[in-house]
Amino acid sequence: MEFKQAQLDNGLVVMAEVVPSARSLAIGFFVRTGSRDETAEVSGVSHFLEHMMFKGTAKRSAIEVNLEFDQMGAKYNAFTSEENTVYYAAVLPEYQQRVLDLWADLMRPALRDDDFNTEKGVICEEIAMYRDLPHFDVLDRCRRQHFGEHPAGNSVLGTVESIGNMTSEGMRDYFARRYGPDNMILAATGKVDWPGLLEQARGLCSSWQASGAQRQLSDYKGTGLAQMVQNDKITREHICLITAAPSAQHELRYAAGVLANIIGDETGSRFYWALVDSALADSADMDYDTMDGTGAYYTYISCDPQQTSRVVDIVKEIFEQVRREGVTEKELRASKNKMASHITLNGELPMGRLVPLGFNWIYRREYCSLEEDLRILQSVTSDDIRNLLDNYPMNHITILGLGPLDILNS
Repeated sequence: MEFKQAQLDNGLVVMAEVVPSARSLAIGFFVRTGSRDETAEVSGVSHFLEHMMFKGTAKRSAIEVNLEFDQMGAKYNAFTSEENTVYYAAVLPEYQQRVLDLWADLMRPALRDDDFNTEKGVICEEIAMYRDLPHFDVLDRCRRQHFGEHPAGNSVLGTVESIGNMTSEGMRDYFARRYGPDNMILAATGKVDWPGLLEQARGLCSSWQASGAQRQLSDYKGTGLAQMVQNDKITREHICLITAAPSAQHELRYAAGVLANIIGDETGSRFYWALVDSALADSADMDYDTMDGTGAYYTYISCDPQQTSRVVDIVKEIFEQVRREGVTEKELRASKNKMASHITLNGELPMGRLVPLGFNWIYRREYCSLEEDLRILQSVTSDDIRNLLDNYPMNHITILGLGPLDILNS
């Protein structure tokens, strides 16, 4: 395994984790843009634009794009988050040149008015679909409530109103400002021909103009507000609690991941034994979300509405007990082992390594091998958890409930 990295004159970073023994390769463009980079006038444009990127270019129609991916047998897709938009494909090594030629072409899309107007309806349908999913809806609402005016609270999907009012000119302007090569990374993993990758990237991407894209960075501890949103069509109460956590650049990010696993993993965690095993909740989990300059712990719970106050009280008691007493060595060891298994199993395939490779560079401008990732994870100690809890005590909590209740009696 060998790491390779270069930067074109226009700022595009090209990198690869070359694994000669691999039987496939994964390749993708990482664009450092998402909902936190949007204004209210174009809320949802990053995700909308992700859809539009597949609608064709000056050289290829949308049908030709799909057929070409299909002919290569590629596993391909894209996703948009609050902070990044990622386009990726996994192919056999003999298709490296062809898949890069296709992706590079797609990174300079036609953005035609007819496609834009048609896709508006698709996006609005997607917004409606996700609003009908309580798990998604409560997290989206609670994130906005937690971050308040901080841009990390912007909705990835936007709203039906913001999408309806958006213009193709506004989208093209956003694309020109955010999709510059100096705000992008081309990454590849697996059986990669590095000299060929770099030479082809220079040929395909060197003419792209830098945009000088910037991002507002600031840490935020959260509003600490509590709200119940009544929805009588839902039979269960869906609850989200958010507390502040380390950023993607923070040295305690590994400890934060371990702690979230101890408290809220789907099996064997404190939430599991206190809430799920005892039948007080259908589900109860906690995730750590690393972000640019800030971070958050997300707790999600689904339960009988009549148990809501009791469940919320138990969650707060768990947070307080952890803050006061820390974690046990047994919990620490089990959590690190579960996380190490997850990282290793994902990392056995090039596609599983692609996103960590790209995000390590986007957030920290560093390469971290699978072995190094595991070493740092296993080095987390109870003292690290204590240090983490001293700095991020989980006692300033934003809460949002979605379901039959209109008030939280707690």
